[in-house]
Amino acid sequence: MQLTITFVVLAISIILFISNRVRADLVAILALLAFVISGVLEPTEALAGFSNSVVIMIAGLFVVGAGIVRTGLAQSAGNLLLKWSGKSEIKLFVLLLIITGSVGSFMSNTGVVALMLPIVISIAISINSSPSKYLIPLSYISSLSGLMTLIATPANLIVSQVLVDNGFKKLGFFEITPLGIIGITTGILYFLFARKYVLPNDKRKNNAGEGHKLSPKQLAADYELGGNLHRVRVVEDSLIIGKQLSELKLPAKYHLAILKIDRKSTEGMNILPIRYQEMAGPTSVIEAKDILYIQGPPESTLQFVQDFQLEIEDEESNAEELVSKQLGIAEVLLTPHSNLINETVGSIGFREKYNLNILGINRKGEYVLTEMANVRLRFGDALLVQGAWEEIELLSRAVKDVVIIGQPKEHASMAAASGKAPIAGAIMLLMIGLMIFEVFPAVISVLLAATLMVMTGCLRNMDDAYGKMNWESIILIAAMLPMATALEKTGGMIILSEGIVNLLGGFGAMGVLAGIYFITMVFGQFISNTATAVLFAPIAMTAAISLDANPYTFLIAIAVSSSMAFATPVASPTNALVMTAGGYKFFDFVKAGIPLQIIMFIIMMIAIPIFFPL
Repeated sequence: MQLTITFVVLAISIILFISNRVRADLVAILALLAFVISGVLEPTEALAGFSNSVVIMIAGLFVVGAGIVRTGLAQSAGNLLLKWSGKSEIKLFVLLLIITGSVGSFMSNTGVVALMLPIVISIAISINSSPSKYLIPLSYISSLSGLMTLIATPANLIVSQVLVDNGFKKLGFFEITPLGIIGITTGILYFLFARKYVLPNDKRKNNAGEGHKLSPKQLAADYELGGNLHRVRVVEDSLIIGKQLSELKLPAKYHLAILKIDRKSTEGMNILPIRYQEMAGPTSVIEAKDILYIQGPPESTLQFVQDFQLEIEDEESNAEELVSKQLGIAEVLLTPHSNLINETVGSIGFREKYNLNILGINRKGEYVLTEMANVRLRFGDALLVQGAWEEIELLSRAVKDVVIIGQPKEHASMAAASGKAPIAGAIMLLMIGLMIFEVFPAVISVLLAATLMVMTGCLRNMDDAYGKMNWESIILIAAMLPMATALEKTGGMIILSEGIVNLLGGFGAMGVLAGIYFITMVFGQFISNTATAVLFAPIAMTAAISLDANPYTFLIAIAVSSSMAFATPVASPTNALVMTAGGYKFFDFVKAGIPLQIIMFIIMMIAIPIFFPL
């Protein structure tokens, strides 16, 4: 009875996955609940996936990936790849897959995809392409890279241990490498010639580019702030030293506004020339060596400088300098019921109420940047505001008067991590080194790297780290892992696998080898390659001995076929990772994966006996 229930739940889950009418993570949870309610699994068995090291490692890798994006390391790596590939999109595509296959030779395919994911998405956005054209190939090549070395995937280690347990010599580190080279080469050629037919051509929605057009850099360009922004230095004998900004009455006298002050820190021992920035306010007191960022007409700025014996550092300052780790800019819209409508900018006390400056007004595409005090606000006006990131985030909650556009929290995090790309790169290399040399278990190495990303400021805080985790992928993987437990517990695996051996025994060793490869590959579409290797390796060993065939040939077939997880999004954690990021549907994996599996089946049935004779 339990065996029947298991196969019914598996079949319904597949149908729901294919229909794409129910979210994949919800389908996985429903399957998990069905196993518990029907008594197939105990609650502890069903929930074991949520404590599985693979799931925890994936969560940690999301944090590492976020640090790579936040610091700009992903963008830098993407720019480097674009430089190497020139203007050739095909060269870029092949280069990405070669790098993925090479890195995947020495670390888990999940780790490779999590590290490459932000880089690939960054490249896709920069060339105005869809990530969906790259992410399925990324996942598949990372799976094939598991055939490059003994440590590239747990399945290789499992079959090696089964050989040792039965009195045979363990696999060498590079013994399986020829098959890996064949597999990766075949995969790259397959996508090179067939990607137009098997990959989605439409531009899928992905979260990576949201808010991109509304970045502080883009806003500064849209409002053309550069021409009205000037950087002025306060020299030692300036007449402005010691005065509060309210005393100067700059808006009334000069039509100018001081937006921020860059000054030397007076805290600590001051061994290093540490500077910090603060938003200028009415009570701000000017100090010697301050750098003032002034908004206003150039001629008015020049008059102000001459009157108070200041120095202009640049004729024009870069508007992007308004964005720093402490300060930022954002655009807000007036709501239909805003109390600010029909009020003048000078009368609303925006700086006093929200502790933010108004830099400009966007009225139906026309920008007002000077003499704004007497401008009467209208519904539909957009205001460009500047100030501390914390204040901008607080403003986003003041929904009565204004609504903020874009993702200020996202941009604040990127500003905080600015300049820390080398640190993020060092942390990534440390993680890869720890995983390659197996200093710690892989999950510990990943958690260490994730923690360092937060502690070194590559991520703004723990909230930033948690916010970048793709919970849909994490829940999907954790809830699907108990599927293997249900199949093993009810005997479903043994029944089907032994049936294949009995059915194909008459075709000799080659027929049984093909049958074992095929059924391992089929079950690998629904459970992890580790689980399939654990279940089928002993069966392959028994079959080889009973046929008086070479056990290495049969065990290598298990290692290879368990890595062919292409036809479903739940076949591998890497597929689940790219599913959400690429906006894929279940059928996208079927369409791209099954032809590749057929090609690989034919090629590997030729290649395996050549390198490991029967």
